[in-house]
Amino acid sequence: MANKQTILVIEDERNIGNYIDTILSSKEYKVLRAMNGKTGLSLCTSHHPEVILLDLGLPDIDGMEVLQQIREFSSVPVIVISARTQEREKVEALDGGADDYITKPFGAEELLARIRTALRHRLHTGQSQSQEPVYSKDGLVIDFERRLVTLQGKPIHLTQIEYKLVSLLAQNAGRVLTYDFILKEIWGPYADTDNQILRVNMANIRRKLEANPAEPHFIFTEIGVGYRMLE
Repeated sequence: MANKQTILVIEDERNIGNYIDTILSSKEYKVLRAMNGKTGLSLCTSHHPEVILLDLGLPDIDGMEVLQQIREFSSVPVIVISARTQEREKVEALDGGADDYITKPFGAEELLARIRTALRHRLHTGQSQSQEPVYSKDGLVIDFERRLVTLQGKPIHLTQIEYKLVSLLAQNAGRVLTYDFILKEIWGPYADTDNQILRVNMANIRRKLEANPAEPHFIFTEIGVGYRMLE
């Protein structure tokens, strides 16, 4: 079963937010909505979206400050959506870490094309680390582009968080990833999380992937340190 790609929309104008939501939902994206910067930052750290659409004119925090805070802990593609049309402001946003900039009003096809481009760039960045678009070992296959996980040819249903955990470990197969590194990558540094939520998710993953979860074959625990995926 494919996991829907998550798009976080940080936009305080309800009509525009609804318009974007309709467009993205019709293309099978999972949409998260935030009406202000504080909520947007919280959703970013808790849900780890694949792309963020960010309005600059937010009621509580300026969008540029939101962008700056996101870039302190994440390289997630950010597409700025704004009514600000001055070239200087576009350059400022792009220099500040935005991946793209769309000026209001915009059409559905333009928005979707920009998102597809951002997703391709994100995928290529991940592949530059893993070298391969697919992880395959002993019957376990993870297709990063299609977001599909199969075991002995049978699809494995993982939650969004479970898939992200497995994908992160597989892209770094053979390396020990520390608990803190995994928590930061999946939930962000400001999320209210600890090792317990990681252990619970890993236990669920092992029940789905391992023939004997007590003696794992694919994901190993390095006691007191973190986890390692079979290389």
